[in-house]
Amino acid sequence: MQRLHAAVGLLIGLCVCAIGGYAHAADAYPGRPIRLVIPTGAGGVTDILARIISDKLRGALGQQIVVDNRGGASGIIGSDIVAKAAPDGYTLLMVFPSHPVNPSLVLKMPFDTLRDFAPITMVSSVTQVLLVHPSSPARSVKELIALANERPGQLNFGSVGRGSLGYLSAELFASLTRIRIVHVAYKGAPQVMTALIAGEIQIYFNVPINAAPQMRAGKVRALGVSTKSRLAIMPEVPTIAEAGVPGYEVVGWNGILAPAKTPRPIIARLHAEIVKVLHSPEVVEQLAAQGVDTIGNTPEEFAAIVRADVGKWARVLKDAGVTPD
Repeated sequence: MQRLHAAVGLLIGLCVCAIGGYAHAADAYPGRPIRLVIPTGAGGVTDILARIISDKLRGALGQQIVVDNRGGASGIIGSDIVAKAAPDGYTLLMVFPSHPVNPSLVLKMPFDTLRDFAPITMVSSVTQVLLVHPSSPARSVKELIALANERPGQLNFGSVGRGSLGYLSAELFASLTRIRIVHVAYKGAPQVMTALIAGEIQIYFNVPINAAPQMRAGKVRALGVSTKSRLAIMPEVPTIAEAGVPGYEVVGWNGILAPAKTPRPIIARLHAEIVKVLHSPEVVEQLAAQGVDTIGNTPEEFAAIVRADVGKWARVLKDAGVTPD
């Protein structure tokens, strides 16, 4: 019995020491610069958001936030760096919509999308705008569906590549409406927009910040937005769901992850400071002008969204006949 009591006492002591060690680590954190890996090139929406947040976090955490662009393979290269980094809070990852999609497109992933990361918070969400050329006979979502049914396999949609948010938006649209449209990939968003304006493609799902100037110039026509609610910056454009495709919803998001097994107190500290940044009036106003909503949800809520999106896009891509390679 004495040995049992001694063993229990030792176990309790170890637990107390461990908890105390985590608490001390959180109190001392951060003690050096933090690396924020952006798994895409400079200049895109994800990169811009990361730099806005990192600039504000420097003051809150008292350390430099080093933005490290590691683009390639739809975000897999940069994400793999973080998945294999030490779980100490000094290497973080800003992900974009391809993160939950990649498992359905890549046969041999170098990491587990759900198991190898610790969610901190979703940073932002953004809608997609369904665009057509102004000369298109389709002046509404229902008319576009009718046109696609009249010309099966003859309407093209453009995107920056398989797995991109624009690609996924179009595939979900085709899946729910049972139309046949053909994908054409381009190097970048400007090239897709140019192709739409030139009439090379007939459909393009794009972010509001890029769509709005062309809409104002009369070079493209917006038929709908992909989220459940209309956008404040273009209230005249209906949601795709209300315009004829019930249940349609695509939300593009960015979020911040840490390596799995990062201590909870460090996750909590990062979450608290990042949410303060996201809810600051300056950041909210800055992003709202671009059609981007700030989020700042809990790690648990963000984890649930990632899990749901992994399943959702797996079903959509399977229905579209897309297989991983």
